[in-house]
Amino acid sequence: MAEKRKKTKLVVYVAAGVCLIILLYLGRGLFYGAMTIHELLAENKNLKQAITNLTNEEQIGYAKVISQETKDGQLFTTIKFVETAKNDKLKKILEKEYTIEGDIIHFDALIVKFGNKMVMDGKTRALFLWRRVYGEKMKPQDGFIIEQPGSEPNRYKDLLAALPLGHKQLFWSNIWELANDPEKLKKYDIEAIYGNVVYSKLRKGLIYVFKISPTGQVYPEVVPDM
Repeated sequence: MAEKRKKTKLVVYVAAGVCLIILLYLGRGLFYGAMTIHELLAENKNLKQAITNLTNEEQIGYAKVISQETKDGQLFTTIKFVETAKNDKLKKILEKEYTIEGDIIHFDALIVKFGNKMVMDGKTRALFLWRRVYGEKMKPQDGFIIEQPGSEPNRYKDLLAALPLGHKQLFWSNIWELANDPEKLKKYDIEAIYGNVVYSKLRKGLIYVFKISPTGQVYPEVVPDM
C-alpha cells in the first residue's frame, strides 16, 4: 500500500512538473507577443549588440541589362537584378528579372539609420531593404516588388540570431512603421527611416553596381560587363 502511495505521489509530481514547464513556455510566448517594438528597441541589449555588429557595407547588389527591344514603337528593357551577400560579393542571395518600358529605371530602398546611442561603439549604422523597381513611365506604387516590408530581408537572416523568434518577427514587421513617428525615432536614437531612390539610364554591356555608405546613402557605380 505504501509503495502504491509513493508511485501515486511520483506521478503527481511529474504531472505538476510538466504543467509548470508548459505554463512557463506559454507565459514566455505571451510575453513575447505582448512586447511592443518600442519596448524591444528600448530594453533589448541583444538587439543593440546586433546593430553594433553591422559592418560598414559597400556593394549590396547590381543590375544588368539582359535585352532591349522595341515593340509597337516603344522601347522595353529587361534587367537582371541581383542582391549580394554581406561578406561575399560573388554570392547571390536574391535574383530577379524585370521587363520595364523605357530605359530609365528607378531602384527604391528603405533605410533605417541608427544613431550613436543605439550603437554600442558610438558609430552610425544603417539597415536597408530593397523595396521595388519601376520605370519612369510607371507610378512608384505600381512598381515591381523586390522585398516586402514586414518580412526579414535575405541579407539580414543571421543579424538577430541571438533574439527569440518572437522578437525577430516583431522587429522586422514593425521597424519600418516608425518612419512617421519623429518623437519615437528620437527616443530610440533612430536618426531616420526614409526612402532612397536611385535611377539610371540603362545600357546593355554595362553593370550598375549598387553601394551603400555607412550613413545609409545608396548610390550606383557603372562598370563594363566582362
